[in-house]
Amino acid sequence: MGRLVIVSNRVAVPRRGEAAAAGGLAVALKDAFSNRGGLWFGWSGTVSPEPPDVVRHARRAKVDYAVIDLSQAAYDGFYAGYANSALWPMFHFRLGLLSYDRDQAECYRAVNRRYAEKLMGMLRPDDTIWVHDYQMIPLGAELRALGSRHRIGYFHHIPFPPWAVFSAMPGAEDLIRDLLAYDLVGVQTHRDLAGLVDCMAQGTGMKMRAGGEVRFRGRRIRLRAFPIGIATDEFADVAARSADAPEAQRLVASLAGRALIIGAERLDYTKGLPERLKAFGALLNRFPEYRSKVTYLQVAARSREDVESYKDLKREIEHLAGCINGEHADADWTPVRYVGRAVPRDTLAGYYRAAQVGLVTPLRDGMNLVAKEYVAAQDTENPGVLVLSRFAGASEEMPEALTVNPLDAVGMAEAMKAALEMPLEERRERHGTMLRRLRENTVGGWAKSFLDVLEGHDAAEAPPSRAAALAVFQARLMSRSISTSSDSVSGEMVGSQVADLSTARASRAR
Repeated sequence: MGRLVIVSNRVAVPRRGEAAAAGGLAVALKDAFSNRGGLWFGWSGTVSPEPPDVVRHARRAKVDYAVIDLSQAAYDGFYAGYANSALWPMFHFRLGLLSYDRDQAECYRAVNRRYAEKLMGMLRPDDTIWVHDYQMIPLGAELRALGSRHRIGYFHHIPFPPWAVFSAMPGAEDLIRDLLAYDLVGVQTHRDLAGLVDCMAQGTGMKMRAGGEVRFRGRRIRLRAFPIGIATDEFADVAARSADAPEAQRLVASLAGRALIIGAERLDYTKGLPERLKAFGALLNRFPEYRSKVTYLQVAARSREDVESYKDLKREIEHLAGCINGEHADADWTPVRYVGRAVPRDTLAGYYRAAQVGLVTPLRDGMNLVAKEYVAAQDTENPGVLVLSRFAGASEEMPEALTVNPLDAVGMAEAMKAALEMPLEERRERHGTMLRRLRENTVGGWAKSFLDVLEGHDAAEAPPSRAAALAVFQARLMSRSISTSSDSVSGEMVGSQVADLSTARASRAR
């Protein structure tokens, strides 16, 4: 078995003697790396006026880290520009916020091309490459253009819209064709899989029956849903310990017996924070018996502060929180507590355990692990209630939550009231079912299932030549159509997954 090579936008190299970060891909890939070793490549997080054109290396445990800096121009064009001002809003269905600039799109391609050139020099023939997320969509195509014959998989962590939305992006066809460079393309949910299949069919011109598998130029490309999990038992243990820590104890004492509703995420317009604040205001206005009886704590760590839409969002949230507190607060009660900075993961786990209601209401989200962490953090004897947006990927796996439409402030207020009043027996039943499911689908199992599929199917029969790869995969293709004469698609994969999901839902309904 060869090495596992991970490519992601940001790579945090642990300091010598320290463990890897406690969240994100570091947790997901811990077991895979420990079993076989590997290489992790990507941006260092450093922006330099004139970065050296070199890769810096470090080795921790069995993992080799290889990172490269970005110039200010590359950061502005690739990351803050095209990736987060064009791709991010498009993938989250927010076309009104999409800001496209052709120079930034070229910079995005150029950075991916440079990453591919640097990575190729570090690869071994039997490596398996796993590329992560929207910043790196063209990387597989650039590797193929350089002659890579490796197994290459891509996982898309955020939503994948249908072609009707995706096609609004200039160069949409080229982005979809880039995915044909991969042997496996994974998304979070069956809803995202349907969007991917629709884009693959319409964006490439291929005649697709239902989805699941595409044969292209002697290679097989699989399209699959792999819902990411969390380290459930580990997080539950952290929450139980943190509940007795001074930070959580101070929070509980300050509530003076009031119920706690909690929300925690990055400050991002996809998370539905203004809508959530309006819904909490509606709770206090429509159900005045909850005035001075409940406190809403919102943690919103600042992010992407160099993007104008995020600055606007921060001002809006601060204004709404101030308005609610100005209208409803008493001398001994502040309805909304707004924390606009990051809170340590362990501390948050203790806060989750103390909260009677977990409010997770994004306007659109690939998965949203906060929903799963809130459930894992609860005391099984006296659990809180999850109020979850129907547009979060997690809702597909967690039908026992109180599902809401985040655009309906009154509906959300009613769901919060129902959560606060839910009987203990019902809370235990809902929580127990979700917790069992979380324990079945762990983050380690997610990584293993993706790699099993990626490494288990047939190798490429005839990798394309460099000239053919450039003609097919590079961004600036002149043609908008791809011949369908030798391409075939099997709908068995998606069809069976959707059928399994429908059967499971019907069973739960009975």
